Amino acid sequence: MSDERTEINSLGEFGLIELLTKNIEIQQASTILGVGDDAAVIDHFGRQTVISTDMLVEGIHFDLMYTPLKHLGYKSVIVNLSDIYAMNATPTQITVSIAFSNRFSVDALNEFYEGVYAACEKYGVDLIGGDTSSSQKGFIISITAIGEVAPDKFVKRSTAQKGDLLCVSGDLGAAFLGLTILEREKKIYLESPQLQPDLENQSYVIGRLLKPEARRDIITFLEEQDIHPTSMMDVSDGLSSEILHICKQSNLGVKLYEDKIPIANETKELALKFSLDPTAAALSGGEDYELLFTIKQEDHDKIVLSEQISVIGYMDDISEGAHILTKGGNKFKLVSQGWNAFQQ
Repeated sequence: MSDERTEINSLGEFGLIELLTKNIEIQQASTILGVGDDAAVIDHFGRQTVISTDMLVEGIHFDLMYTPLKHLGYKSVIVNLSDIYAMNATPTQITVSIAFSNRFSVDALNEFYEGVYAACEKYGVDLIGGDTSSSQKGFIISITAIGEVAPDKFVKRSTAQKGDLLCVSGDLGAAFLGLTILEREKKIYLESPQLQPDLENQSYVIGRLLKPEARRDIITFLEEQDIHPTSMMDVSDGLSSEILHICKQSNLGVKLYEDKIPIANETKELALKFSLDPTAAALSGGEDYELLFTIKQEDHDKIVLSEQISVIGYMDDISEGAHILTKGGNKFKLVSQGWNAFQQ
């Protein structure tokens, strides 16, 4: 790769779009017409269409001081696909729109799109359109994901029932610890640029922040086991606030067991090193992109067949409220900003 910088204005908007989208390979039969016309055409052959949009803004959702552009492209797609899986649907297409200031070169945008295509390829999703624009400063990304689901098989947040088991995939809190270590190193770098960053071999937690994955495997498992979740959403803002969303929308209470919350050993060890409570990281950290869902009690024996799924509590009557039962046997009210704000 040459060191010469290719300026955006040397291509113009259409030239840029053509360059960034020239290698698209269509993977989905439902994509009838992709990039290149006024609009894309998709046909889901009698299945229902699910649509989700996310916007990511530099300085608010990501920091380019420690986020490689390729990772950013990948993650931007993943956070949208996660929303589609959270509806019990299969993502099929995305559109990607970006706005960027003149500090970005064509090569930088190419790097971003490399990440976008890597995610598309891994998850079998087609990039079918989007837009590019200039911005006064910084980088803005807006992605819309489109998916399909068999008629009325989609899962909402509002349909949990009293007595349902509360489940979560994977482990929680790692992305927050990854962010904590990167923010610490950024602060040190700004004060002493000559120092090499020390990421303490924390590739797991940093990877969970910079390159998350969407839980397609969980949706496949549920389908194979013939388990239809009674409610579901993805964990983007932190476990406690997501649980409270399900409670509010389903008009229920919840009992959450602290000792059942899945936290990786790497996360626990690093949290203690930073004098943070690992449970607080799991409850309030966010950006884990795991799936939080409820199932009927009779599906318990099927759900435990997956090592990737933890049963962490159960849905209760609304009059019982939303509570966490701690390892020490105490009962605290579950609040969205996490552990430190619990009031008895």
